[in-house]
Amino acid sequence: MTIIQVGCDLTYSVTSPTSFLFNVAAARTAHQIISEETLLLNPSIQYEASTLGPEAIQLYRLTVEPCDLQLQYRANVELYPEIYDTSGIIETGYSQLPNEVLTYLNPSRYCESDRLTHFALRVFGNVEPGFSRVTAICDWINSNLDYESGSSGESTSACDVLIQRVGVCRDYAHLAIALCRALCIPARYVSGYAVALQPPDFHGFFEAYLGTRWYLFDATRMAPVEGFIRIGTGRDAADASFATIIGEAALTYMSVWAEPTASNPIPLQPAPELAVSTNN
Repeated sequence: MTIIQVGCDLTYSVTSPTSFLFNVAAARTAHQIISEETLLLNPSIQYEASTLGPEAIQLYRLTVEPCDLQLQYRANVELYPEIYDTSGIIETGYSQLPNEVLTYLNPSRYCESDRLTHFALRVFGNVEPGFSRVTAICDWINSNLDYESGSSGESTSACDVLIQRVGVCRDYAHLAIALCRALCIPARYVSGYAVALQPPDFHGFFEAYLGTRWYLFDATRMAPVEGFIRIGTGRDAADASFATIIGEAALTYMSVWAEPTASNPIPLQPAPELAVSTNN
């Protein structure tokens, strides 16, 4: 178990009556126990806290009049990752996949897996199936894409990234997800906090369903997966945006962090022969 302190400060300039749906709270799962949690809004505004979907994403919903809106979120998270030897992790045949993971084989808004089947089979079809094949996908993306802040936008999809060969964390995740799905490996997007991420920010990574569980992967290789704190999970980033805004508001300040306590350090580089799961 590792205790990680996470948080974010967000400031918006709101110029007309605007509704917000914030997805910044650490998820409450069997592997993430929230020991302390606070949400502060300035000006003080009534909000609705709720959960959404089978993954129980924690949401804060509010409507504000024109103002400078400040949000402060803080939490202490007890993280209990499960660690496995990668050598025994195989792919699951379609007929053996649980019904609840089948949706993560389908193309989605940002992950056009149906358009990448030929490419995926040509490049990864002969790679040993299982954890090693998903790792090979991450290796290829990491070697063939350039990470560049601001290089993509809200409409950038996996196919766009494959052509342009540049993107940010969500783009790396979208391409990896699309390639996994094209090979009949269920894969889904995860948003979260990440220990040792530089520069600090909300992070986008992904999970692949192998054997009988979900395993964490990150094609950017910018932070150790043992230090990932889950916020939201979905088909792609459209299901796990940290803020959905209906109205007129501009983000003017953002600070995000995830720091282990001094008595609970996390290795900066995970062992390559190990796999990490935080959601069965």
